Amino acid sequence: SWISHYPKDLKAKRVAVTGMNDAELARNTQATEHIAKDLNLDPIMPYGDNEFDFVTNVVSVDYLSRPGEIFKEMHRVVKPGGVAIMSFSNRCFASKAIAMWVANMSDGPGHCQIVGNYFHFNPEGGWKDISSVDISPDPGRSDPMWVVTAVKV
Repeated sequence: SWISHYPKDLKAKRVAVTGMNDAELARNTQATEHIAKDLNLDPIMPYGDNEFDFVTNVVSVDYLSRPGEIFKEMHRVVKPGGVAIMSFSNRCFASKAIAMWVANMSDGPGHCQIVGNYFHFNPEGGWKDISSVDISPDPGRSDPMWVVTAVKV
């Protein structure tokens, strides 16, 4: 995306972004590099083993048609002790999201369970400290926002 959603004062030497729209990725001012790729067609991430301190997925986990393969890939590219952060809301393009996600769009805890299971089983035993938190700005009154995190073993 054209926005990384990282703190403006993030002091990272490298911010590699991967997404489907090359023009949007090129407009991302925090990115030091970008690669346009549809991970649903080819879930192999274009990075080496243990390259990153953290990986993030912002409001796209609900579109992953091959989440097991992609979570295994995230595990591969993150350094041991590194963190994976998935964030999502109840807003999506229902026609593009997976069926179990859109079955109940108001079930934030259920969506957290889905993402937590992606971590738990991909690879099995590869992540620890899997947790979720509701970071909605005004719970019950604003659009919900959830985050699920895990640490690579």
